Amino acid sequence: MNNRSTRRRDVDATLTADRTCTLETLHAIENKVLWLATAMVHHANKVRPNETGVKVGGHQASSASMVTIMTELWLEQLQPGDRVAVKPHASPVLHAIEFLLGTLDEKWMTTLRQFGGLQSYPSRRKDPVPADFSTGSVGIGATAPIWAAVSRRFVNSMSGTAGRGRQYSLVGDAELDEGAIWEAVLDPSVQELGEIVWIVDLNRQSLDRVVPKTAAERIQRLFEAAGWQVLTVKFGALLEDLFARPGGDALRQRIVDMPNAEYQRLLRCSAAEVRDRMPGSGPHAQAISSLLSTLDDQTVLAAVRNLGGHDLEALRAAFAAIDDTRPTVIIAYTVKGRGLPIEGHPQNHSSLLSIEQFDALAERLGEDPSAPWRAFPEGSGPARACADAAARLVREPVLAATLPAAPQDLGRTPRNTATTQAAVGRMLVDLTRVAPEVARRVVTVSPDVSSSTNLAGWINKVGVWAPAERPNWFSDDAETMLHWQERPDGQHIELGIAEVNLVSLLGELGATWSRWGEPLIPIGTIYDPFVERALEPWSYGMYAGGQSILIGTPSGVSLAPEGGAHQSIKTPSIGLEQPECVAYEPAFVLDVEWTLLDVMRQIGREGGRSAYFRLSTRPVDQTLAQVPEDPAARERRRRQAVAGGYFLRRTENPSVTLVGMGAMIPEVISAHERLAGIGIESDVICITSPGLIFEALQASRREGVSADSWILDQIFPHERARPMVTVLDGHPHTLAFLATVHSVPSVALGVSSFGQSGDIDEVYRHHGIDADSIIRAALDLT
Repeated sequence: MNNRSTRRRDVDATLTADRTCTLETLHAIENKVLWLATAMVHHANKVRPNETGVKVGGHQASSASMVTIMTELWLEQLQPGDRVAVKPHASPVLHAIEFLLGTLDEKWMTTLRQFGGLQSYPSRRKDPVPADFSTGSVGIGATAPIWAAVSRRFVNSMSGTAGRGRQYSLVGDAELDEGAIWEAVLDPSVQELGEIVWIVDLNRQSLDRVVPKTAAERIQRLFEAAGWQVLTVKFGALLEDLFARPGGDALRQRIVDMPNAEYQRLLRCSAAEVRDRMPGSGPHAQAISSLLSTLDDQTVLAAVRNLGGHDLEALRAAFAAIDDTRPTVIIAYTVKGRGLPIEGHPQNHSSLLSIEQFDALAERLGEDPSAPWRAFPEGSGPARACADAAARLVREPVLAATLPAAPQDLGRTPRNTATTQAAVGRMLVDLTRVAPEVARRVVTVSPDVSSSTNLAGWINKVGVWAPAERPNWFSDDAETMLHWQERPDGQHIELGIAEVNLVSLLGELGATWSRWGEPLIPIGTIYDPFVERALEPWSYGMYAGGQSILIGTPSGVSLAPEGGAHQSIKTPSIGLEQPECVAYEPAFVLDVEWTLLDVMRQIGREGGRSAYFRLSTRPVDQTLAQVPEDPAARERRRRQAVAGGYFLRRTENPSVTLVGMGAMIPEVISAHERLAGIGIESDVICITSPGLIFEALQASRREGVSADSWILDQIFPHERARPMVTVLDGHPHTLAFLATVHSVPSVALGVSSFGQSGDIDEVYRHHGIDADSIIRAALDLT
């Protein structure tokens, strides 16, 4: 690690010496980036036709505060292996730099926020030049480089093919209010990731106001407490020069002590007003006034704006001081809207320059509003600098390896009493024996719940991933059943109890196939009641192209003794509704194996998708599955289970159809048998994936839906359409749509209120999902 970091610094020093631009050249590029970013938003709102009248929007002020930082980063600092998560509202700056470097064609410059054009926020999958990280969900995109660093290290420990490079995050100071930021920063595993560099755009404004208190010192202490290197870029060269003059110490202290809002107000003042307001009323006011009296008006106005985040030399020095043995945060003081007529205004977040203001900006920058996309003249210093940067940042194309195909069936038929939760751990261990080349691609992640979600056997088998091998001090303890052997080739990653971190890491592990050409099979285990907490970052990981498997377990009110706080209700419908994700709630161990193996075959490739499994700790008699012994019939059951459901009991002349899912199948079968005892025949259908059945239903009803409807014909044939009772351990609307397949009368049973502690029979009875409730519903229908 230390040797690698030393090499990085040596290489950086050499490359920087070779590629340093003159300040005049960089300033010219900086001004051009400001102009292009502003013009893109202006065109989208003021030039492009807008028949609806709805504001298109954009963030001219938020972009302006990042112009200097991003110009320095792209023109002088970045290397091909580096990756950058760009502050969402600075996407126009990113596109402006891409245009100048020649990677973004001019035709795209007029398409910001247009259908099929440049996205509102940087996107890996939707922008014509794929961003390194999708950002936009505040706090989530900023942390992605942390988990990308872990993922790259994991890939390198497996194949050594992921290369190296810094992982940058460009973060707005208001974004630091998001809890996801600190969950990631404070995780102990992050302290070893020296390739992480965050740059905080400290412009002291949020969406609606100037942040009332100076937060820089507090932010600095938080990062330092987490083990990060903190570099503060507060003042530019002009202010530093003034601080060295008589009265300079007083001026420095006055600015440091000044409330944010008072400082921001100075940005809206004339030179005379600055001279009047800046000294304040303290004991050193006269010294400050005397210093200001030696300056002309232009220098006074420039000094107020001369913060470190807009000073190229100050930024250069900060980058040169980065210590690659630990994470680094650069806190760069900036002015929101710098260089624009709206700079420093407390409500400038979504402000748009008027046509008159835009024309004035063009005149000041030497641009032509009628031809806003002019590049630098060929052969000029800025043009050569941009070409040099573009050549330096070329990456080799990523050729994704083919993920070994998982087997479809492990060949066993469980006949004991078992839980679907325990099935996962056992199947993963079996996979190391049956298909070791597939098992080597599996990486499991859990937030300190690996043993309670039945991963102990798997962890004992494959070990825990760590950047370097660490001693297991309990290896000789006979009473220790979970052996925590940490080593670089381990395949389990344990985080602290923070679900957002877990699913964010899953998203990046699931993107290694497209980042470095090495597909993985990431599987995360999480308590199902906390899936909702983790849903946004996991969903955002899918939006960014990360394909992973999330296992929510234990689930539902079947976890009866744990009480209402640990009983999930809405997660089945979440799984049904989540884009680019297939959700399963298997009833039997074999259903878990079949569906999980099939999902493993579908991820880590173009067009793949993620999966969510809702599992249970309820012991279920596996003989209830009545798995066919004939190989062809068994394969038919497997295909149906993977496609969304199958007939579990079929009668000659049914009066009602009973449909169940997951842990409720024993109650459904009990109701089926008791109805038969009173002369009422019923079919029993076991649903494994309501989402897949819904897709099949949509496909059967309209064109253009990419799903196959064959499963409907097999488990809901028209000739067997009967009144229907659906039941699940979750919200009843998840399965209620099934009655619309043939428009039959129905009763949907499920859980729609908070639970409480009790034994399983009491809780089922309380929610009306027990066998008695199913029978009553069937009798009402028949």
